[in-house]
Amino acid sequence: MKNIIITIDGPAASGKEKISQYISKKWKLKHLDSGILYRRLAFIFLNDRIEINKVSNIKKKLKEISSISYNKSQYLRTQEISRLASKIAVHNCVRLFINNLQYNFVKKNKKIKGFVIDGRDIGSVVFKKADLKLYIDVNPKIRAKRRYKQLIDSGEKSIYPKILKDIKLRDKKDKLRKNSPLVVPKDAHIINNNGSFNSTIKQINNLIKEI
Repeated sequence: MKNIIITIDGPAASGKEKISQYISKKWKLKHLDSGILYRRLAFIFLNDRIEINKVSNIKKKLKEISSISYNKSQYLRTQEISRLASKIAVHNCVRLFINNLQYNFVKKNKKIKGFVIDGRDIGSVVFKKADLKLYIDVNPKIRAKRRYKQLIDSGEKSIYPKILKDIKLRDKKDKLRKNSPLVVPKDAHIINNNGSFNSTIKQINNLIKEI
């Protein structure tokens, strides 16, 4: 039986994780968060003090890593890890490494009903033939407010104007990067997530029912 694959793309802090978790629970699909893989990689580079300005150092370190956990941890949600993850994500060698982890996970788990996978290039690059592609669209100011609340609730000191500035900069980098830029995937449904969560999932559930 073919695995069902639902991809969820969108900019930073657009609510991809929360939406994916909901879909995973309601429709009994395995959730893969590609962002966690980039953050775990960033944590490894930070912890091992890898000089990321040299691509040769990045490639050398990647060869030493056999696997990365998909488990989520609060210490990976800091602004420092987020910024570092953004910096290493521009390199093609890093994106290929993360993409292969996702390909292999799906390939090795054929018995699972399906997957909901979120990121920034999942429907456009990683799983182009997904059964359903969603692109989450949210105003930057709303995203900044949500990220600010998330950081404050987790105990990390944060300043809203700085978060908004970081998000706009991240958007620019994601959209202009040479390797796998952030785009609306071909055949993707654009989901407006500016309003309530209930309004958002109503749009999504109607689409999932069709597949």
